[in-house]
Amino acid sequence: MPFVALAIGAALAALDQFFKYLVVNNLQPDGSVNVIGDFFKLTYVENKGVAFGMFEGLQWPIIVLTVILLAVIVIYMFRNKPEGKFFYITAALIIGGGVGNLIDRIVYRFVVDYLSFSIFPPVCNFADYCIVIGVIMLAVYLLFMTDKKPVNAVKAGDKEAENKETEDKEAENDEA
Repeated sequence: MPFVALAIGAALAALDQFFKYLVVNNLQPDGSVNVIGDFFKLTYVENKGVAFGMFEGLQWPIIVLTVILLAVIVIYMFRNKPEGKFFYITAALIIGGGVGNLIDRIVYRFVVDYLSFSIFPPVCNFADYCIVIGVIMLAVYLLFMTDKKPVNAVKAGDKEAENKETEDKEAENDEA
């Protein structure tokens, strides 16, 4: 499953780069185009910071931090091999979005943003939405879907722990 998540992440990053290629080559000269009245516009923006343009001018620290965070997700995915598809979808979204914006930072020294909604004023891009959705899913995964057993919990084949658990249950039953 980790390789599938990486492949999906690569496909999302490629799709993000394709959208940005279209934006740079077709939208940049016009600057902005209304798609759905004032509600949704395609607007060319060169974001030299991170979310909402914060930390402008810190491209290399942002690049290093991005690489570290992506590495942590990939290493976790391969070492722990979480069960189910939810984590892998989450990882694919974060990896795809992270790599998509990382390519921009390295190649252009800024991130190409182009999606503008009147209900959410900052201009974003496809990669940003992948990251945001992935991080929300990661929070759900960590809060509600991870196994929260203590470190000394019963593991398959761990007879000593099984015996201790059985003794504890018998003691509880004797007290009742």
